[in-house]
Amino acid sequence: MTTVTFQTEGSRIVGFEVKGHSGYAPEGEDIVCAAITSAVRLTECAVNDVLGLEAAVKVKQKDASISLKLPSALGQTNESTCQTLLVALMVHCVQLAEEYPENISVMEV
Repeated sequence: MTTVTFQTEGSRIVGFEVKGHSGYAPEGEDIVCAAITSAVRLTECAVNDVLGLEAAVKVKQKDASISLKLPSALGQTNESTCQTLLVALMVHCVQLAEEYPENISVMEV
């Protein structure tokens, strides 16, 4: 199962961690894993490559995990944009979890 955990501070999402394989299908054929991976990569690219914010990203191959943590001091525009991206990622993951409840779990801490 893939677990997606969103870290929050009040109403602000400050980061996330995605861990584990969904187990829906064999590696390379798993549409649930592909959907999650694509959304996570898009979010990370938007934050770091497009906005240039240098959010901390950690990838652990052995744990099949990736995490992202936003920098603490963002301007109002970047903060609003990042929150929109992270909320959209959360909604996407929750919708996937509703469709594939045995393969993905979403938490907020």
